[in-house]
Amino acid sequence: MKVAAIAALGLCLFARPGGPLRAQSVLSPSAPSLRLDAGRFTVVAEGRDARLARTLLTAAQANDTFPGLPRPRAHVLIAVAPNAERFRQWVGPHAPEWGAAIAIPDEQRLVLQGGRAGSDAGDPVVVLRHELAHLALHERMGRLPPRWFDEGYASVAAGEWTRDEAFETSLTMVWRTLPSLDRLEAGFFGGASEATWSYAMAYRVVSELQALDPVNGLSNFLSYWNATGSMEKGVRQAYGMTGEQFERHWKSRTRSRYGALSLVTNISAVFGLFGVILLPLYVSRRRRDRRKLEAMRAQDLAQDEAARASALQALLDAGSESGPCRAPWSGGIVRHDFDR
Repeated sequence: MKVAAIAALGLCLFARPGGPLRAQSVLSPSAPSLRLDAGRFTVVAEGRDARLARTLLTAAQANDTFPGLPRPRAHVLIAVAPNAERFRQWVGPHAPEWGAAIAIPDEQRLVLQGGRAGSDAGDPVVVLRHELAHLALHERMGRLPPRWFDEGYASVAAGEWTRDEAFETSLTMVWRTLPSLDRLEAGFFGGASEATWSYAMAYRVVSELQALDPVNGLSNFLSYWNATGSMEKGVRQAYGMTGEQFERHWKSRTRSRYGALSLVTNISAVFGLFGVILLPLYVSRRRRDRRKLEAMRAQDLAQDEAARASALQALLDAGSESGPCRAPWSGGIVRHDFDR
């Protein structure tokens, strides 16, 4: 569910309570051969995924509290699918092709892909934490949370968005405006690319809600929301602001936090665009200048050769005009008469 085609942290789906997506019984057909029980968790898997199953069980027990919620008590079944075909069998016919894990709150179970999953399935421990957060939230809140809050809460609980994701989020902000919460809700149903943006923004909204109360985090807000059945009333009672005021707040905070990086990215994108346009022209100009320089050098060399040839010819012509050269002596014996 990571940004950039929602990869590396795991593509996590979420079945809304009462919705059309329901898992098949994970113990049939082809019941898993391994079952591990500890505390409120049961993990089922094939023998080849035994090590992964034990890792997941240990991770679930070691970190079994969630932001703003009482400790969950419901028993959870964790099914590790050995391959994509079995994953689809256990999830059912309505799971999108890009799903790699799913939580079914009505049944307090989740299904995730095992050791044969592709690289886009992500870190299974982080994926598990994300899905368990869905179950914990709905154990407490039932059907009150909208989809965007569910996904944002699970991402916050799993600590999924690192510096890399923050950069990618800010990169997307170069081209897109921040959505309203209503538009954010619709984004989860627009395909993997739109869901990527919606996951990032949902995380930002829930993390800003949590940051409004440094002492209690989401505890008071979720309690008021659960008691009144109204998110608007929960925000008013917990944070002393209206929903509209909070929406302006989170947008302002997001822009101030990522705006500088977006500006840098925007400037970089502009320079990159100019580079793409101007680089071929620069290379062509360099080649043309190089050809001109080579032609000038060849012309200078030809002129030098012509000048040398002309000077030599001038010397030869001057020698022929003065007549043939005569030897000063004939090579015979020269006599000197000293008696004279």
